[in-house]
Amino acid sequence: MFVAFITVTILGAVFNGAAAVTYLIGHEYPKTQADMKGVPRKYVPVLGVLLAAGTVGLAAGLAVPVLGILAASGLVLYFTGAVIAHLRVGSRDIVGAIVFLAIAVATLVLGLLQHGPW
Repeated sequence: MFVAFITVTILGAVFNGAAAVTYLIGHEYPKTQADMKGVPRKYVPVLGVLLAAGTVGLAAGLAVPVLGILAASGLVLYFTGAVIAHLRVGSRDIVGAIVFLAIAVATLVLGLLQHGPW
């Protein structure tokens, strides 16, 4: 169980870190996604900061478990919102959001199983 927890946590941190960098450097992909979903472009850096905070929280959670659990919970909420945003506009390009959501859920569940709620 411990190996699965470490593996999924690191995978989640890497994926979310890469996504955060993409949002924060002003790459075109997050901007087009925001346009498609009707989200103003001024919120793209804010979303990047939230992803970066989740990344740091997951990494810190390896040393302080409650931080990882809180970060994973925040990422579950973030990607639930992303899936809802895709569904709201009728987008079929939803696989990425579902994969990120699944990783966040797996990190949360494994963290809770490994360390308990607090």
